[in-house]
Amino acid sequence: MDHSSANRRRTLPVVKIEHDLEEEKLPKRVLPILSAPHQSPPPDKQEDDIISTTPNNNQPKAVKNWLKLNEEDTVKTNLRVRHSIGLDVPGAVHTITTPKLKTERQLDSKLVVIMVGLPARGKSYLVKKLRRYLNWLQYETKVFNVGNVRRVCEASSQDQTANFFDPNNQDTTRIRDEIALSVLEQLIDWLKKDGRVAIHDATNSTLARRQLLINRLAKEPEIRILLIESVCTDQEMLERNFRLKLSGPDYKNKDPTQSLADFRARVANYEKAYQPVGDWEEENDIQFCKLINVGKKVIAYNISGYLSGQCIFYLMNFNLVERQIFVTRHGESEDNITGRIGGDAPLSATGRKFSKALARFVQEQRIKFACEMASKAAELEPEENRTAASALEKTVQYCNSPFTIWTSMLKRSMGTAEFFDPDDYDIKHIRFLNEINSGICEGMTYQEIQDKYPSEYKSRQANKLFYRYPGISGESYIDVIHRLQPMIVEMERMTQSCLIITHRVVMRILLGYLLDWTREEMPHMMVPVHTVYELRPKPYGTELKKWQYIEETDSFIEF
Repeated sequence: MDHSSANRRRTLPVVKIEHDLEEEKLPKRVLPILSAPHQSPPPDKQEDDIISTTPNNNQPKAVKNWLKLNEEDTVKTNLRVRHSIGLDVPGAVHTITTPKLKTERQLDSKLVVIMVGLPARGKSYLVKKLRRYLNWLQYETKVFNVGNVRRVCEASSQDQTANFFDPNNQDTTRIRDEIALSVLEQLIDWLKKDGRVAIHDATNSTLARRQLLINRLAKEPEIRILLIESVCTDQEMLERNFRLKLSGPDYKNKDPTQSLADFRARVANYEKAYQPVGDWEEENDIQFCKLINVGKKVIAYNISGYLSGQCIFYLMNFNLVERQIFVTRHGESEDNITGRIGGDAPLSATGRKFSKALARFVQEQRIKFACEMASKAAELEPEENRTAASALEKTVQYCNSPFTIWTSMLKRSMGTAEFFDPDDYDIKHIRFLNEINSGICEGMTYQEIQDKYPSEYKSRQANKLFYRYPGISGESYIDVIHRLQPMIVEMERMTQSCLIITHRVVMRILLGYLLDWTREEMPHMMVPVHTVYELRPKPYGTELKKWQYIEETDSFIEF
């Protein structure tokens, strides 16, 4: 081993045992610290008071109780403070409180995400995805966009060209910092009410700006800070993002050539002063995550806290590949005919007819999509390479790309996938996609539930999102959301197209995520049987198409 390698080695700390302490005449703590979280041991100068001996007896005196409650608490409430930390899942985790302990809010219950990065690096895309995901998990999340405030701010409204972003212009730099701080104050006010996660959406590309924000947030002990920096080195992606900016609020209805030149000059001004997240943040133990080229490379530092961990895990698992996501309920079942919920009934004759038509329909849409993708790929080829043979080759390549089908493990869902060829489709039966468990109400009609359990029926009508069916296996919408969390992450991670055949409640929850429905809308949205939704994730949102199956013609029509 060379000298440099030896220098890099770190030795483990030596743990002193009781015998060592006696030999070195070091004091021993004889009471466990955890027995009273309110006070700390006295300073070293009082050690003789803690353990001492009398002239006539070598046995220690009784130890003074430095773990007692402080006088103020003894007089007022005789209560101790206990912070709740760690796992926090809305609607699924309940922290026990007792009369003897006043439970304060969790130490990491509030999170501020500070975005960092040059313009057109995909920050807004990341922000929208993260907000949608956290709101879907029922963490109240809101984005505070500094650019929107800047555009209406009187002090900055006169000049919004590239000159306004010149780092050498101290006046405009001061105005931009003031706007960023004013947005931060709005963000903090919102968090102090009912908010959980607030996202400060701005470039924040200088160390001075980040220090300004972090110093202000340091005055709020309940708030954790997470920096997320978006870095893009893909020139093709950058050019596409630059052109997308022309349809944004800064350049809308303006000359595109002049607008693009002005935006390039703005980016150049930012680049002059750009200071990436790094050494200073590490020295100050500030948690951060760098996402390079929309998650192709991820660097995370000091990530702690449940919410921060959720954010980073999610951001590591998505991509920009264009694909089809079909979502539908199973074909009509025998229980659908009688109006009974839950259970494991097989398909009806009409349901089997729908299943056959669905297989044909998805195959047709798969081929159309392949032709569309091949056409787009051909447009990027040099003129001399655009031949009929190469176009056909690309079309075949896209037609043969993987396609996944997910069903639940219930008969009516698996039966709906029966007519898909397993050689052409990767078919998976997944328990996570099972319908909500109705507990003691399984197999009943809603009228029967209303007659037999009127109070349960009213409770569910009052709050469908949080209502949990009675019984050992009974579930709520919230339970199903967290059951589906791995499916959402996998759906974001995978690059192939897919068809999901599931059930009414599960379909509402999946579409609630994909279409960004509010928590009030999601439990009440109409999702009838024999309706197919096609969704295509895009950098600017999600494209949606809907088809209805027409039994008389045995075909689908778009509506």
